[in-house]
Amino acid sequence: MKQFGVVFLLILVIFSCKEKEVFVPRNFSSVEIATIYSDSLLSIRAIEILDDESFAFAANNGAFGLYNPLKKSWSTSKQEFDSLNIHFRAVAHTTTDFFMLSIDNPALLFKTGDSGNMQLVYTEEGEGVFYDAMTFWNDQEGIATGDSVNGCLSIIITRDGGRTWKKIACEDLPKAEEGEGAFAASNTNIKTVGDKTWIATTAGNIYFSEDKGNYWKVIKTLMFNNVATQGIYSIDFYDELNGFAIGGDYTKPENNEANKIVTQDGGKTWGLVAQNLNPGYRSCVQYIPNRKGKELVAIGFKGIDFSNDGGYNWKHLSDESFYTIRFLNDSVAYAAGSGRVSKLIFR
Repeated sequence: MKQFGVVFLLILVIFSCKEKEVFVPRNFSSVEIATIYSDSLLSIRAIEILDDESFAFAANNGAFGLYNPLKKSWSTSKQEFDSLNIHFRAVAHTTTDFFMLSIDNPALLFKTGDSGNMQLVYTEEGEGVFYDAMTFWNDQEGIATGDSVNGCLSIIITRDGGRTWKKIACEDLPKAEEGEGAFAASNTNIKTVGDKTWIATTAGNIYFSEDKGNYWKVIKTLMFNNVATQGIYSIDFYDELNGFAIGGDYTKPENNEANKIVTQDGGKTWGLVAQNLNPGYRSCVQYIPNRKGKELVAIGFKGIDFSNDGGYNWKHLSDESFYTIRFLNDSVAYAAGSGRVSKLIFR
């Protein structure tokens, strides 16, 4: 009986210790950067990690490419359509297909076809047409967003794996503010978690849907948006509650007033953080995976910054210029910018 009591006590101690385990954020001090693709003619703002064995980008001049990290090899191509010089700034993928969406008029959305070639699945023409970002909720349902046309944001949705896309009518969307749109800076002004979707706009607004885009409401934030070059450039969510958005003014990149906001209630309310503290303008922010929503990286043409406390304080890691970043794991990422794609290792 006495022996049983000792064993029981040990079990209690073990479980008590486990319950007291505290997550300790890391304190990165540097980032190792290795360029894996370069082309001085390209501006690369749309990248996507497809799986552990492949990574894709799409850019201006109709260029797109697929990287095999195991073989360290690239397969690149150029998408043509009539005589247009196509500029891609949005990409997405399912388990079977890769998608590329062009900016400007006409908007052209391509998917990988059964033959292996890209197939045009959606076209939109008209004054003001300009698409900025896209993503998928699951293998069947996806969404893309663009600037406002006829008084509402442009939002197209697929429910059949990307074979067909339908634009949401303005009567089914909130009325847009004058000139409201989104920045096609890094393919990160839209984020989905489960059935929920958040879209960040130039007006400092967050459009929110909790039912995969059937119903929308707008949350106003304190993000600066006094001129056309200001607003929210990038948004990310770690889970359904914790999110972060960053922006600023790319014409005044050192300005760090009212350009970083955080939410802990799923985007119902947003608060300013790191007021008048660096970083200033950044075009992309991403949570580092599997780090409890505490660690983030913000990236832009003025460099790379890191936070280990949910975005309240930041450390500048590098002056290297990039537009967009995606994490492969909790310390390795791919980033792209003017003329290059690079592999980043945070230490």
